[in-house]
Amino acid sequence: MNRRQWMMIGGISVLALVAGIFSSHWISQTGLASDPSIKAFFANPWKTPDGKSANIDDWRGKVLVVNFWASWCPPCVEEMPTLDKIAQEYASKNVLIVGIGIDSPSNIRQFLEKTPVSYPIMIGGLDGSALAKQMGNAQGALPYTVIINAKGKSVFTKLGKISEEELKKAINSAI
Repeated sequence: MNRRQWMMIGGISVLALVAGIFSSHWISQTGLASDPSIKAFFANPWKTPDGKSANIDDWRGKVLVVNFWASWCPPCVEEMPTLDKIAQEYASKNVLIVGIGIDSPSNIRQFLEKTPVSYPIMIGGLDGSALAKQMGNAQGALPYTVIINAKGKSVFTKLGKISEEELKKAINSAI
């Protein structure tokens, strides 16, 4: 290759890098879940992996941490021990973590046999993915966490793996 071709490749590479930097900010942005999407969340007939209906009334009036995840998603699996720890730590403070598995019931059951958690897990399937998008996850990526305060308003969303410190800070501000 001649010098001109190398300069052209270098210029295109720099432009691609700059475009990537600016678009990464846009891609990782999420919005708070709208009131209609929160209503849709509570109206959904959530089922446990063993097919039992969830008692949604038990979720109302609590700070609810809703975590959309999948067994095939490495960051989702990595954050589960943190979610489990915080679920136990904050249970006496009227905080409930609920996992919404974007997977089949059989896959979720198999996963939970190997990786049990103390917080409730519900089957989301494709409807759960669509609901996550309604709740501010425009990209449809996982994991995705939404915090709903005791009054039923969205106060926090996070696309991607959430750290213990970040989650505690968000929960404490919602209490």
